[in-house]
Amino acid sequence: MIELTVNELKNAAKTLKAGDRILLSGTVYTARDAAHKRIFEILDKGDKLPFDLEGAVIYYTGPTPARSGKPVGSCGPTTSMRMDKFTPRLLDLGLIGIIGKGERGKEVCDAIVRNGAVYFCAVGGAGALMASHISKAEEIAFSDLGCESVKRLVVDKLPLTVCIDCLGGNIFEDNRGKYANISN
Repeated sequence: MIELTVNELKNAAKTLKAGDRILLSGTVYTARDAAHKRIFEILDKGDKLPFDLEGAVIYYTGPTPARSGKPVGSCGPTTSMRMDKFTPRLLDLGLIGIIGKGERGKEVCDAIVRNGAVYFCAVGGAGALMASHISKAEEIAFSDLGCESVKRLVVDKLPLTVCIDCLGGNIFEDNRGKYANISN
C-alpha cells in the first residue's frame, strides 16, 4: 500500500502504476452527473467554480445523509463512464485525480496521460467502508441537488486502486485478455 496525500498527488502521479493500491488522505470533492452539468454551465459563463480545479480530486459519489455523529452516510462510487463527456475538459483545467468505478472512454484515458493525472477506482458496493474513511463533509455548492450536491470531504487513508495511470497503464485493458478464456 502506498500512502499519499492529495497535496502529494501532483508529483506522485508520475510514479503511480495501474494496479497500485493507495491510501489517500486529504481533501476531495464530490460531483456526479447533475453537478458536472452545473460546473460546465459555470465554466461556459466564465464564472468562478465552487472549488479550484488545480490539483483537485473529484470523487464520483453522492453520499447519503449522515447518521448522528457521522459526517456522511453511505459513500460508495458511482459509474464513472457517465462523466466521460465532462472529464477531459476538467483534466485540462488542472484536475489531477478522479475516483469512481468502472472503465473510461478513450478521450478520458488520453486526457489522463496528457495531463499527468490518475484515475482511481474505489470499492463498489462498499459505501459504508468508504464512509468510514471520511472525517469531515461540508456542502459547498448546489444544495438543491440533495445528495448530489458538491461536497468537500476530508478523507483519511481512503482505500483506492490506480486503474488508469498517466503513462497509459489501464487495468481494464491490460488484464482483459488474462481473464477472457477462463471457463467456469
